[in-house]
Amino acid sequence: MAYYKNISYLISHVFLMLYIYLFIASRYSGKKTAGICASSFSALCSLDLLKLNLFPDSQLCYFVVTLLQIIVTQFTGFFISKKRDSRAVFAGLSASSYVIAGSVVSTVLYLWTKNMPFSLAGGAATHAVILLVLYTRIRNIWLNYQNKESMKSWWELCLIPVFFYCSFSFLAFCPFSLDDHPQNIPGVMLFIITMFISYVVVLRYVASESQRTEIGWKNIIYESYIKGLENQYALIEQSEKNLRILRHDMRHYSGMIDSLLDQGEYGEIKKITAHIHSVADANRVTRYCENLVVNTVLSCMMEQAQAHGVEVHSDIHIAGKLPVNSYELAMVTANLFENSLDCARNLDKKERFTDLKIRCEEDHLLIHIKNRYHDEILFDPETGLPKSVRGANHGLGMQSVQAFSDKIGGNFSCCCEDGLFHAVLFAKFAKYPAVL
Repeated sequence: MAYYKNISYLISHVFLMLYIYLFIASRYSGKKTAGICASSFSALCSLDLLKLNLFPDSQLCYFVVTLLQIIVTQFTGFFISKKRDSRAVFAGLSASSYVIAGSVVSTVLYLWTKNMPFSLAGGAATHAVILLVLYTRIRNIWLNYQNKESMKSWWELCLIPVFFYCSFSFLAFCPFSLDDHPQNIPGVMLFIITMFISYVVVLRYVASESQRTEIGWKNIIYESYIKGLENQYALIEQSEKNLRILRHDMRHYSGMIDSLLDQGEYGEIKKITAHIHSVADANRVTRYCENLVVNTVLSCMMEQAQAHGVEVHSDIHIAGKLPVNSYELAMVTANLFENSLDCARNLDKKERFTDLKIRCEEDHLLIHIKNRYHDEILFDPETGLPKSVRGANHGLGMQSVQAFSDKIGGNFSCCCEDGLFHAVLFAKFAKYPAVL
């Protein structure tokens, strides 16, 4: 029987490390990650020798060794994870729950057939099928969420694998095994099915909510874009009307100038020409950059700044064709600009300013925006981003900027220095063809 348990545990450890290797976004190369998982696998097998072969009758040894194996397993997943946060813990705990299912099936087959090779093969096949189903159904969803900076609060979800694992342990192994109470087998099997359905449903629901949020953000930026186009159209229409009036009145101005020339009133002539220039300048449509999408959003935000009495110091250079998506860059610009205006508009008039610098070249993107602040700004210790004081549903703009930065391989950071809040996004690009 010890031989059977050794082989059964060994198979479970193989698939346990495969889950960790496949379902955790690693910070290391594939070979190094495989080497770390192989080392952990060796450690788990060595610990099995203690509780199964050297001290098979010691409950204390079994408990201590099992605890050490849990620590080794969870540390492995946490250590190789790119993020090393609650999502890595969730993945490691889930891997432990997955392999229990195969072990239970192996035990059930042995109880029914008393054939060790058949039960071991059946357990291995169950492990393989579960791994294949999870790999094809939820791996991409899961890795996608591990790579998102804006989604780190997975501690509540960690309770799912913890309770599944504990429930499996109590139903199938401790304090009584399925050998002692085979009538528990139907309940355990249904519990296994429930676990996998729960994982698929929860992760797909999270994916659906994420897509809904992304669509919401796109709708916001499109709305801003359309509003900007409407504002520009209204400005152009008004400017054309004013210029038509000016052209109509030019013959009158010309007559006045001729009369003043005859009288030698050159000072009055200068006043008339200055007035004509001022009318022409006042009806000139401001263009902040060459990219139409970003320019419309900037126009809309500049109007908001003017309405709130916030002085904007801008240094903007954005080409017509960009190395990033124009709508996403416009959304990021709008989010950062709006946050800065929200902070600046509540200050004294002399302190209401926003410095905005944007450089979007073929090989890099730099956005630096700063403004003065008075109230204390709290930062999330996990994300490093400012925490909104308006509740859980606020502060999504900064998370959206962080997600954009991750997508383009950039670095986004915020800090407070000498009474100024700074938000800086920088990304270096390879020289690929620009996109609209």
